[in-house]
Amino acid sequence: MTVHVAGSATRARRMPAPRPVPPMIATTLSLQHALERAADGGRLDASTATHLLEHAPLLELAGAAHARRQALTDPGRVTYQVDRNINYTNVCVTDCSFCAFYRHRGHAEAYTQSTEQILQRCAEAVDLRATSVLLQGGHNPWLPISYYEELFGAIKQRFPELHVHALSPTEIGFIAHRVEQKPVAEVVARLRDAGLDSVPGGGAEILVDRVRDAISPKKQRSAEWLDVTRDIHRAGLPTTATMMMGHAETLAERVEHLRLLREVQDETHGLLSFIAWTYQPDNTELQGRRTSGSDYLRSFAIARLMLDNVLHLQASWLTVGAQIGQLALSFGSDDLGSVMLEENVVTLAGAPHASNEAELIRMIEDAGFVAARRDTYYDILEVHSPDQTDGVDRRRVGRIAGPGIAGSTPSQVPGTAGVVPEGTPSGRHRRALEAQTASGAPHAEETPFPEPAE
Repeated sequence: MTVHVAGSATRARRMPAPRPVPPMIATTLSLQHALERAADGGRLDASTATHLLEHAPLLELAGAAHARRQALTDPGRVTYQVDRNINYTNVCVTDCSFCAFYRHRGHAEAYTQSTEQILQRCAEAVDLRATSVLLQGGHNPWLPISYYEELFGAIKQRFPELHVHALSPTEIGFIAHRVEQKPVAEVVARLRDAGLDSVPGGGAEILVDRVRDAISPKKQRSAEWLDVTRDIHRAGLPTTATMMMGHAETLAERVEHLRLLREVQDETHGLLSFIAWTYQPDNTELQGRRTSGSDYLRSFAIARLMLDNVLHLQASWLTVGAQIGQLALSFGSDDLGSVMLEENVVTLAGAPHASNEAELIRMIEDAGFVAARRDTYYDILEVHSPDQTDGVDRRRVGRIAGPGIAGSTPSQVPGTAGVVPEGTPSGRHRRALEAQTASGAPHAEETPFPEPAE
């Protein structure tokens, strides 16, 4: 069977429908009045949203956000998805201080997967009812655009119905500017015609350059992330949007991040959903502590009220755990995201949580909602009744082995999604400190990895 993907006008390019812009709420209103207006659909300005985030009572925030969620989406239903996160390479030159996943080229733990290896992982995912694969990796300057074109085309040839949700605005910007020296619009068009269906909103972290200078100074600036996202939407491809909270940002900067996303959605109507997740500090150079469940829930509620033009908000059970993820369903969330048949990035930074389809359904039903399995476009594939068990995979499919780390033995650790190396996962900062402690030498400046010979 011939599968036509390149340049096809009939390919599914499903953009969310435009939504009317609500009237702005006056900044002089009391907290309670502002919450009531936001719950009814009024538009929060940044100043009012920051004031609510800082001072509004937690349960009143929850009530307003939940009321808004019920008005925008099916009030009795919570969705989830079955997909697999496949990290095609961990080679990266951007050196983000919050990342425990990346390795430099030539390092013993560096890898890049071949098309055939990724096709095998896609086959395993399809066998477990996955409707989508999420493909992300590092900023690898040794991978030309032809690598991605061949990969996406091969997936579409082998699995025509499998949705390719791949890369991110940072990866696409890197491919365009650093690797190919081509306009972003041209690169997006080529990837789309090769088989790309939609783009995850990764690499956003916090869209304020002060924060990016502190945690990822080599990464694209906030304006570039937003511009690349606009180019993706103009090409007919929807994206998601994300926020990583709990590191170097202020509450006002979280709100500014949300304001910028709302501005893009007003322009392009291309955001399918918003996902907020918490920084995981283990084995990273940045280090620090995890933020609290209360902080996550407050910020999530403000996101629902601030993002009045984004229908779907996804709670990150992977980083905050099942209980906080379940609570988020009363703080504006209508979606629990993916079962995640594989996850390696935040797992290596210490996210200890794993789940399976049956557990996500139980979480949803115990919170008083009907569970529904969806696809990437949020179209409903299956609605579960409370007594339904047939066809639900009860394996901890989050522990399917990923590629592992070359040079170490993969180990499926209890309670952990994805794969970590045998023993303690290592970041460059952690390894340097351990070596200095073992030798008794005083701490010194980290020695950078030498550039590999071409």
